Amino acid sequence: MNFIIMLIVGGIAGWLASIVMKTDGQQGIILNVVVGIIGGFLGGYLLPMVGLSFSGLVGYLITALIGAIVLLAIVNLFRRGSVR
Repeated sequence: MNFIIMLIVGGIAGWLASIVMKTDGQQGIILNVVVGIIGGFLGGYLLPMVGLSFSGLVGYLITALIGAIVLLAIVNLFRRGSVR
């Protein structure tokens, strides 16, 4: 059951991050889920380093969203030469 919740939260976080970073038209649902899941791991690694910690389902969504935005910013930096 946790795997299904991780996919749903990852998909929502990836979708929201793609809207924030204006890459929504370039990504499909599968890439949104992948970006959200990788963003969750990235956010879970980076946020404690700066002293932030979220718990609960909404906290996991916020962590994944922040990580996915950072991931998309890095991808845009290498792809276009600017974060945009």
